[in-house]
Amino acid sequence: AMTTLKVGIADYDEMKARTMRIARGEEKPAADDPKVWFTSTESFAQILSSGNRELLRVIHEQAPGSLEELSQLTGRAKPNLSRTLKKMATYGLVRMEKGEGRKVVPKVLHDRVALELPLLEQRS
Repeated sequence: AMTTLKVGIADYDEMKARTMRIARGEEKPAADDPKVWFTSTESFAQILSSGNRELLRVIHEQAPGSLEELSQLTGRAKPNLSRTLKKMATYGLVRMEKGEGRKVVPKVLHDRVALELPLLEQRS
């Protein structure tokens, strides 16, 4: 059963301030708070571009046993794939597992992403 990854957008300073408030006990993270944060809507859009979503779909449906195999399936160069997948892994979208020998097997962890984006500043 796949799951929804909840993501939010917050720039570096906001994230730092939030982390500090939580550390000081002034704010409690709610259970349904985003688990992953992007620094901007642009970086979110870049990681989840249509090409990258297609990549996730291929990984999920074809279950390639290595990056070489994924490269053949997608026609994307291996160094390029490796870079993209590393980036996706930092956002919790994929996991790179050990395959046979020195092979790396990409796995998709979620079947949807929910973006939580407050449009107007919350004034407390």
